[in-house]
Amino acid sequence: MTTMTITRKFQVSIPKEVREKLHLKIGQKIVLVAKGGIIYLIPQRPLASYKGFIKIKAATAVRECEDR
Repeated sequence: MTTMTITRKFQVSIPKEVREKLHLKIGQKIVLVAKGGIIYLIPQRPLASYKGFIKIKAATAVRECEDR
């Protein structure tokens, strides 16, 4: 488990091992979500990075109206 320290200006630094593991870049946006006493830091990714994430069936596999 990695720990971070909050500075006097309420800032934190993400440790190098975490930045490398998540491939974080300088200037990248991170969404902060606080829920149930837990803070989640979620990196925003460009929409293009999700290309091919969901497999879609070919159009030939769609049923015709009379088959429904």
